[in-house]
Amino acid sequence: MENLRHKHKDVVIKRIDGELVVTSRQVAEDFEKEHKNIIRDIENLIKEDGSILSNGLFIESDYINSNNRKFKEYLLTRDGFSLLVMGFTGSKALQWKLKYIEAFNKMEQAIKGQVKQLSTEEMLELQFRYAKEVKEEVKELRDDFTEYKETTPLFTVECKELQALVRRKGVEVLGGKGSQAYIDNSLRGKVYADIQHQLKREFQVTKYEAIKRGQFVTAKEIVANYRVPTGLKEEIIKVNNQIDFKNAI
Repeated sequence: MENLRHKHKDVVIKRIDGELVVTSRQVAEDFEKEHKNIIRDIENLIKEDGSILSNGLFIESDYINSNNRKFKEYLLTRDGFSLLVMGFTGSKALQWKLKYIEAFNKMEQAIKGQVKQLSTEEMLELQFRYAKEVKEEVKELRDDFTEYKETTPLFTVECKELQALVRRKGVEVLGGKGSQAYIDNSLRGKVYADIQHQLKREFQVTKYEAIKRGQFVTAKEIVANYRVPTGLKEEIIKVNNQIDFKNAI
C-alpha cells in the first residue's frame, strides 16, 4: 500500500493504493463534528444508494486509538468528500471546503508533475522490452511443459497400448494364435514374461506405469524389435514342429 501525504493548511491528503483520500476523523475534526456523527452520515448515504460504496467514494477502514483499541473509520475520495460535506453550512464550513478542494488540487498536480512524458523512442523501447519479456516467459512455460511431459509417468491408456503391443509381439513370436506353441499356456507365458522383462529392464522399472512419457516411443520400439532368446526360440520351434509331425502321420 502506498501512503504519501501532502499537507496544505492543516489539510492532510493521503495517497492510498493510488487513491487520494482524507479520513473521516480528519473531516470530523476540521468541521468540528463528532466522528460518530460523520460515520452515521456516511452510512446513511450508503443506505440510500449502495453504489456509493461499490464506486469507491467511501472506503471502509479502521484505526487504532491511544488505548490500542480498533475503531471504524472511512476514507473519503474527492467525490466522497464533496458528497458528504455538501450539506455542511456556515462560513467556517465554507472555508474548510475551499481548503480541502485546494489541497486535493495541489496533491493531484504534484502527482501529475511526477509523471514523465515518454518520447517515441522510449515508448518503442518499452514495447520491445515488454515483448521480449513475454517471449521469454512463453519459452519458460513451454520448457516447463516439455519437462513435465517428458518426466510424467505413462497414462493408463498408454500402459494398455504397451500391453497390447506385447501381446501382439508374443503371438507373432509363437507363430500365430493357431500355433501349438501359442496354445501351450506355459510356453506362451514364458514368451510374454520375457518380452515384459526386457522392456522393464531397459528402463530399470518394475511396472509399465513407472516408464516416463518421454520414453513411450522408445518403449514401443523395444517391443517391436524384440528378439526371442535362442533357447526359448528353439523350444517354440520344437513344440510347433512336433505337433506338425504328429498331424502329418
